[in-house]
Amino acid sequence: MSQASVALVVPCFDEEARLDRSAFLALVDDAPCLNLVFVDDGSRDQTLAILHAMARERPDHIEVVALPKNRGKAEAVRQGLLHALAGPVEIAGFIDADLSTPPAEIRRLTELAQAEAHDVLMGSRVQLLGRAINRKSARHYLGRIFATCASLSLGLPVYDTQCGAKLFRRTQALAEALREPFSSRWAFDVELLARLIRPRAGILAIPVARIWEEPLLTWTDVPGSKMRLAAALWTALELARIGWKLRRR
Repeated sequence: MSQASVALVVPCFDEEARLDRSAFLALVDDAPCLNLVFVDDGSRDQTLAILHAMARERPDHIEVVALPKNRGKAEAVRQGLLHALAGPVEIAGFIDADLSTPPAEIRRLTELAQAEAHDVLMGSRVQLLGRAINRKSARHYLGRIFATCASLSLGLPVYDTQCGAKLFRRTQALAEALREPFSSRWAFDVELLARLIRPRAGILAIPVARIWEEPLLTWTDVPGSKMRLAAALWTALELARIGWKLRRR
């Protein structure tokens, strides 16, 4: 039986100093069914030139979508997923440009998505014995607060909505969820889940039983995050708005 084709979106904004070209090239070399869609979100440095160079080296597995101006990670991911799903892929998702989720874990998640009947597969940064989840303490505890708020907003016992490694099977609910831009800039992961489990009338929702969180074996907090305290505070308001919209539905 042939493996399902997978396309992973990699949103990029001023990532010149952090893009590991060799790691991305090795990733597609080791996974023939995997394609990468890099979305340049109006970068001001040489990011776009680097992306085009990678695409020339692996034209069958790497594509570049260039947004004319910076529109934020949420819209970059949405545009990348729409581009990926315009093709014949069966599974689409997104990962972070800094490879905080390392290539070995990306390959493992991809293989799990291909093998199992999950409509949504989310990497989860669970600090367990025997795992190497290297995360700053302050970010870990702030993340636990955020995850609790996200769980309350969604009405789901989700552990980690913000890990930047997620895969989605092609469904009507996914197409509907991507139809309009996200209202949330930083909590778009939560908003996307909300749209999948509570779509508009006439669209079949994703059953909670088909959503799977997979604890990662390794994850590294790479310096250079663009998330700041003010953004974190604003995100709390975004979560409240997402929860309010869900209750209205």
